[in-house]
Amino acid sequence: METVVTVLVLLFVVFVALGVFAAVKVVGAAKRSVDRTITQARRTVEDHTLRAKSFAQPGPAGELAQLRLTLRTSMRATQDALYAGVREDESLKESIALFERLSAHGRELDTDLKRLEADPDRATLSERLPVLRERTRRITESAESLRWAARDRARRFADDDLDTLSAQIDMEAGALRHWTTTEHTTGAAGPAAGRTAESPAPGADSPTWSGAPRQASAEEPARPAITPSGRRPAYPWQKKPRPESTT
Repeated sequence: METVVTVLVLLFVVFVALGVFAAVKVVGAAKRSVDRTITQARRTVEDHTLRAKSFAQPGPAGELAQLRLTLRTSMRATQDALYAGVREDESLKESIALFERLSAHGRELDTDLKRLEADPDRATLSERLPVLRERTRRITESAESLRWAARDRARRFADDDLDTLSAQIDMEAGALRHWTTTEHTTGAAGPAAGRTAESPAPGADSPTWSGAPRQASAEEPARPAITPSGRRPAYPWQKKPRPESTT
């Protein structure tokens, strides 16, 4: 009795632990989903705000907003391209490592641009704009180089696979049309070849592996024209004959 109670208690504890583990997993997944949704919504709001500032605010403030928007758009597009491509091409891991190093410089530049947006000293800001433009250009060009290289590599693999598939299809199509080669060969051989294919020369023995029927020899008894039972053989695709009418 004590053994049964112990087993039941252990099963209860196991079920409770599994339930707690499943609940933690579900809560964690829901939290990650909510965090991704909030992050995506925040990014969308920030992008729309920067786009509005770049059009509505003239001068250095509007240019800063445009630089931030260009930087964020380029870095996000490169990140999506690399992380989507690494699932099929493991060699992109090194490119992702380089992009992560580039992202550190991009985040630093984005922080500087965001801080300068609220700086009231417009004269100093105008003096620093050329340096900020150059930093933005170098980072975005590097990101675009990685992005387009990854896309070109994926397209190259797709083209190679298509070339191989096309060659295999052409080979299979040629094999399916093998009778055209046979017809051309037979036609080119002339009447002699046709005569040889239809019937062997007089006095020549026909090989047993050829498709031509053998002539009945004197020693070989002739086969009866009808079956021993006096009826023709029936085949499954034939219809049953109707009985003749007596009228």
